[in-house]
Amino acid sequence: MNKGKLYLIPSPLGENDPAEVIPGPVLGLLPTLDCFVVEEVRTARRYLSKAGLKGHIEGLEFHELNEHTAPAEVEPLVRLFDNGRSVGLISEAGLPAVADPGAQLVALCHRQGIEVVPLVGPSSLMLALMASGLDGQSFAFRGYLPAKTEERRAAIRRVERDSAQFRQTQIFIETPYRNDALLADLLSGLSGETALCVAADITLPTETIITRKVAEWKRTDNFKIGKRPCVFLILAR
Repeated sequence: MNKGKLYLIPSPLGENDPAEVIPGPVLGLLPTLDCFVVEEVRTARRYLSKAGLKGHIEGLEFHELNEHTAPAEVEPLVRLFDNGRSVGLISEAGLPAVADPGAQLVALCHRQGIEVVPLVGPSSLMLALMASGLDGQSFAFRGYLPAKTEERRAAIRRVERDSAQFRQTQIFIETPYRNDALLADLLSGLSGETALCVAADITLPTETIITRKVAEWKRTDNFKIGKRPCVFLILAR
């Protein structure tokens, strides 16, 4: 049976105009698709409306794939590609399948011989690494550190040891409402010579990207990240 393609569609990292960060060819592809697998339908509808599909949203088909989706619910999605129909995968922000549950659909397509087409767009992780001044030759993405305080502090020590041992930039993210708690633990748990980059609201007018040694961060009075999307990077010296 003829199968369509899976297009991995990037989305803005915040509420900016899609045309500011999404390439024209990607925006031009969107009207050719009528089926999307998304992390959250409301967010995806709002993005597609801003991206030029306003007035056509009701004619589109949406399927949610997020952290609450059971593996057994992913397998039936393969039927969306029947009869040559192509599907778009959209995550909440940035690139699909990178720190994103959409990776399950990508894996399914590979198992089923369905072509996967990645499209160009913003990656908060890579943009933060580019702007950090830390080692871009060797780096590791650690995802989320533990939420519980003692486990998080132990994880910070392990991450710093790995950075020193492998001379490797370590990248991680946090739920926005825990940003400042994580920053406080980083400043108390890392060596003063370790470089720490805080990259918040990337690509937005409120973008903040600062790299300093931990000892220098400690001399920065009253710095708060707030509830903003943020990427943290460290490099132990």
